[in-house]
Amino acid sequence: MRPLPGAPGVAAAAALLLLLLPRAQADEHEHTYQDKEEVVLWMNTVGPYHNRQETYKYFSLPFCVGSKKSISHYHETLGEALQGVELEFSGLDIKFKDDVMPATYCEIDLDKEKRDAFVYAIKNHYWYQMYIDDLPIWGIVGEADENGEDYYLWTYKKLEIGFNGNRIVDVNLTSEGKVKLVPNTKIQMSYSVKWKKSDVKFEDRFDKYLDPSFFQHRIHWFSIFNSFMMVIFLVGLVSMILMRTLRKDYARYSKEEEMDDMDRDLGDEYGWKQVHGDVFRPSSHPLIFSSLIGSGCQIFAVSLIVIIVAMIEDLYTERGSMLSTAIFVYAATSPVNGYFGGSLYARQGGRRWIKQMFIGAFLIPAMVCGTAFFINFIAIYYHASRAIPFGTMVAVCCICFFVILPLNLVGTILGRNLSGQPNFPCRVNAVPRPIPEKKWFMEPAVIVCLGGILPFGSIFIEMYFIFTSFWAYKIYYVYGFMMLVLVILCIVTVCVTIVCTYFLLNAEDYRWQWTSFLSAASTAIYVYMYSFYYYFFKTKMYGLFQTSFYFGYMAVFSTALGIMCGAIGYMGTSAFVRKIYTNVKID
Repeated sequence: MRPLPGAPGVAAAAALLLLLLPRAQADEHEHTYQDKEEVVLWMNTVGPYHNRQETYKYFSLPFCVGSKKSISHYHETLGEALQGVELEFSGLDIKFKDDVMPATYCEIDLDKEKRDAFVYAIKNHYWYQMYIDDLPIWGIVGEADENGEDYYLWTYKKLEIGFNGNRIVDVNLTSEGKVKLVPNTKIQMSYSVKWKKSDVKFEDRFDKYLDPSFFQHRIHWFSIFNSFMMVIFLVGLVSMILMRTLRKDYARYSKEEEMDDMDRDLGDEYGWKQVHGDVFRPSSHPLIFSSLIGSGCQIFAVSLIVIIVAMIEDLYTERGSMLSTAIFVYAATSPVNGYFGGSLYARQGGRRWIKQMFIGAFLIPAMVCGTAFFINFIAIYYHASRAIPFGTMVAVCCICFFVILPLNLVGTILGRNLSGQPNFPCRVNAVPRPIPEKKWFMEPAVIVCLGGILPFGSIFIEMYFIFTSFWAYKIYYVYGFMMLVLVILCIVTVCVTIVCTYFLLNAEDYRWQWTSFLSAASTAIYVYMYSFYYYFFKTKMYGLFQTSFYFGYMAVFSTALGIMCGAIGYMGTSAFVRKIYTNVKID
């Protein structure tokens, strides 16, 4: 038996995907310590408070390092590397359960250049992040006086660490020792460590970072209830309208069957039955269309699986674990893309299936990598920690070529062989039927623009919470809400596209494939428009890097959401169209 093309690549890349999974070694990773055992304080990044993604290495500011021998840190996961985590050893001597009295650990020789760097950081509200045993700690660099003339640096780090048994369960930082920045002086940096017993369980140690008053606010519950009521209303409305209308249509068409040829010719024939010979005609640009449908189905599968994993596991407790999980799941679900895209392309009579497979496999990765590549240039110019290392780029490319592409090929072959036959309930006419004129609001362009309003209305409150968790300093943890919103979005999208398609077919316009996809995908336009509102009215972001990062990745997010909604809308509408034309008798 011949192996599938790319099978050796799959085996070789299996080891590469291990980068996505956390590796457990050393006590910091096992999260258990013996008395007097070393506890590492990692310095991560520093940057403006209002620009969460504009971060730099901690020691890019002229801070000094402790005297303890340096320990190197590696990126444990691909997600950690992509998110700009830059852990550097602080040089502070900290041992488990061993208190440290206030002590100087280094001295800054403050010349004019270093003072200017600190002053710039204080003016822009820089603050830094540290880690102890994977627990994040935040501190502010310094502050200015009321007049903005003198600037002060916080020089004393007072650490209080809580322990429960042999595990660290709590860390608090108090910044003290305010020292005025004067050129050509020496500033002593000091620290102290106080260990205290805590009743906090190790499993609950991240609870202090969550914000139930924000995420479980009554507005959040009300928005879910409101969306749920919208679903009930829409489903009821669609069911009532379509069932009553279709019943009348079926009755009218059955009556027409009993007429003789002369009566039928003189009769007033209209409606969706008249386009039965064209409704299953292949869509225009079937290669692109089938690739979009396949990609949308894969995005839906990734969203569903990642949300379920996040509901079961607390992914926010590990750095970069959410992004690592998403990349791993996306690579693993590549056969879904190939199956749905390849089978649809085969049913539409496409012959260039290898080209379709390549486009489907690389459509989303090319969009994401292209945006990241553009933003990476700006990050390199800024010397930001978000600049993606070359090795990480190579790793992502290897995943695309040696994991995603072969798995997509497997899915495409299965899709073409298992469900690639065009078993339509109606025969397709050789000559396309002319499309009659209709009122302006029945034009596909108008239907497309209006189709995304209701799906967006069902999710826009949840968009606020998701945006705030990503662009501000909140940890999103209510994935049960997200699952409900995803289900509601799917139902609303399918209902809206079915109604739009029914009206389109009733106007004897059989171009329903692209219309159903785009009317659902137009949700992305409204989400991206909402991101402008959020940027200008809900944040205080500024600067080229942060602005490019925000609008670049919001465009990626909105496009991916639109492709997913479009695929969901098309799949639901396709089942509806097949059903109504199966139940009507056609000569």
